[in-house]
Amino acid sequence: MTKFNLNMHVHRLLCDEPFFAALSRRIDKRPTTAVPTAGVRVNPKSERFEMLYNPEFFEGLTDLQKADVLKHEFYHLVFMHVTARKPDATNAKIWNFATDLSINSHLHNLPEGCLQAGEAPFEEYAVGLSAEAYLELLKNDENFDPESGGGEGDGEGGDGESGSGSEGNQGQFDSHEGWDESSGASAEIAKERLKEDIKKAATEASAHSNWGSVSSEVRRDIMSRITTVVDWRKTLRYFIKTSQRASKQSSMKRINRRYPYIHAGRKTSRTASIAISIDQSGSVSDSMLNAFFNELGKLAKYAQFTVIPFDDEVFAEKVYVWKKGESRKWERVLCGGTDFDAPTDYVNARSFDGHIVLTDLCAPKPKASKCQRMWMTTAYYAKHPYFQTNERIIAINE
Repeated sequence: MTKFNLNMHVHRLLCDEPFFAALSRRIDKRPTTAVPTAGVRVNPKSERFEMLYNPEFFEGLTDLQKADVLKHEFYHLVFMHVTARKPDATNAKIWNFATDLSINSHLHNLPEGCLQAGEAPFEEYAVGLSAEAYLELLKNDENFDPESGGGEGDGEGGDGESGSGSEGNQGQFDSHEGWDESSGASAEIAKERLKEDIKKAATEASAHSNWGSVSSEVRRDIMSRITTVVDWRKTLRYFIKTSQRASKQSSMKRINRRYPYIHAGRKTSRTASIAISIDQSGSVSDSMLNAFFNELGKLAKYAQFTVIPFDDEVFAEKVYVWKKGESRKWERVLCGGTDFDAPTDYVNARSFDGHIVLTDLCAPKPKASKCQRMWMTTAYYAKHPYFQTNERIIAINE
């Protein structure tokens, strides 16, 4: 095996690619003859993703080609092709081609003959689509033969590991072997570590305002993948628990630690008095109301709620207590405008520990709340609130 060591050349190859350079520092690269070209996989021992490369293959490439092969492998990681992204019941070979077509749309210095949308045998395919979009095109392409790698008669069947133009899947130069094995505890740990590595690389690139050749569209995709998604159900449960207050009362059944058998002990119970103000104005969708009511049914095991329907005023006749352990169906009782001062006044005038408002946030900022208040809305309205607030806004899934 040649003495070519890719690690010694990575800095020079990626000097104009801050994002990929930062990601590369966090990915182990191991020379091997087990693959004819290159590939990425989970190492079950280190529980990290690693890149395997054949030194002889790399030594025969130009610097521009080496850099693009590196970026090709890193894109497989960034786009999560190696993990559980493959749709269920999908032919692995077709998925391999779809992922390569998607990645190669962003690369222009790969070894000659690599898969490219807009070029034979995929000249009818648009450039820059997702792997899922190319997957559908390939499934419906009568001329595509996954065993040959292109149109009918383009070559012999292969295993997807060969280099461009050699025996095997024509145009698919890297190894996708082991992708289907990316499951289990080690793989899950590797995925979380990879996500953190990508996040750090993205932070470095953003700090220097330089992402290299990464397009703005891909940049947005990367940021959306590494953004932590808040589980609104867990957040809601946490809000309930942190709103609980201690209620103490004397009890002869408990021994007073300071004055045993002289004074009665204290019995402490913790309860939460929560107000749920539900915006029933016309702009709040039925699916949003339904999603929230479904979760309230589960939360009823922790506490009892006072449900307050409102639009531009509180519908006092429809205010009710949702008792602990009770199940209820959602209903719409109003359909007017929106005024957040109405439920705020109602809650402030009573002894509540927490106030949750389900709304689309399409109204002026209300007055201050005497108890902790949280807003729940859809992802769209969470990003486009009508007013600014330091109170927590949680997006729910409709």
